[in-house]
Amino acid sequence: MTILYAAEADEAAQWTDSLRALDPGLDIRFWPEWGDPATVDFVVVGGRSPGDLSIFPKLKAIQSTWAGVNHLLRSPGLPQGVPIARMVDRGLTGSMTEFVVYQVLDEWRRGPELRAAQRDARWVETMPRLAKDCRVGILGLGTLGSDIAQKLAGLGFSVSGWSRSAKEPGGNIRSFGGADSLPTFLGDLHILICLLPLTAETENILDAKLFGHLPQGAVLINVGRGAQLNEADLLAALAEGRLRRAVLDVFREEPLPATHGFWRHPQITLTPHVAAITRAGTGADDILENYRRAMSGRPLLNQVDVRKGY
Repeated sequence: MTILYAAEADEAAQWTDSLRALDPGLDIRFWPEWGDPATVDFVVVGGRSPGDLSIFPKLKAIQSTWAGVNHLLRSPGLPQGVPIARMVDRGLTGSMTEFVVYQVLDEWRRGPELRAAQRDARWVETMPRLAKDCRVGILGLGTLGSDIAQKLAGLGFSVSGWSRSAKEPGGNIRSFGGADSLPTFLGDLHILICLLPLTAETENILDAKLFGHLPQGAVLINVGRGAQLNEADLLAALAEGRLRRAVLDVFREEPLPATHGFWRHPQITLTPHVAAITRAGTGADDILENYRRAMSGRPLLNQVDVRKGY
C-alpha cells in the first residue's frame, strides 16, 4: 500500500515528515518517482494539479492539502469515480478566523485612517465606533465562514451569512439562502466578506451587479478565490464610491505581477495569499485517517461533492 505525494519538494517534505512521525511504516513516494503505477493506492496533492492521475489503475482516493479543490477538479486526467477529500484543518480555520476578524476590527476602528494620519503627522482624534453598529455579511457559511461568523457575533457585530442553501449557524446570526435572497442579504452591509468555494456559479460573482446591491461606501474582504472577483468592476466600484475599500488576499494570477495596479492602489489592502495556510503538523492526522479509510473502503473525511465543486 503506497502513498504518492504529488507536490513541490519543500512542501512534500513537511507533510511526509509529519505523516511518518504518526506512522513510521508508511510507504511514501514522490512525484514523478512513483515506480509501478499499479502499486499506488493514495495520492496527496497540493495547490497545483500534478498531471495525469488516471495512469494509476488501482487508485483508491485523492487527498488535497488545500481547502479549495477547483484546480484539481479542472485538471486533465482526473480519474472518474475516485473519491477526493479536501483539507479542513483546525489550524487553517483558526488562522482564517484570526485574519478576517483582524481586518474587520481594523476597518471598524478606523485603522487605515489613523495610519494615514500618522504618515502625515496629523493628530486625528476619531470617535471609536461600536461593534453593534457594524453590519457584517459573509458569503459562504461553511466551516470557515461559520467560525468567523460566531467569533464576530461574539464581539458584538451584527452578522449575517449567505450560502447557496440556507444554513442554521445559530446564535444571533441571520442566514440567507439561494440566489433570490442575495440582494436582501447585501442591502444593508457595512462590510462584505467572501469565503465561497470556486465553482462555475461563483466565478466572477464579485462584479458590478453584486456591488450595486451594497450600500454606498461598503468594504469588501475577499479571502475566497481570485477568480471570484471581476477586477475591472472592483476598480470601477472604488472609483465611483460604491466601495470605499477592498482587502484582497487571493488573486487570479499568483504571485501577483509587480506591474499589477492593485499593488499601489490607495483603496486596496493587499496580502499575498497568507490569510490561512494549512500546517502539516495539524493536517497530517486527517490525511492519515483518510488513507486508512480509503484502504478499508470507508467514506473519506471532508469528501468532495464533485457535482457541487466542493
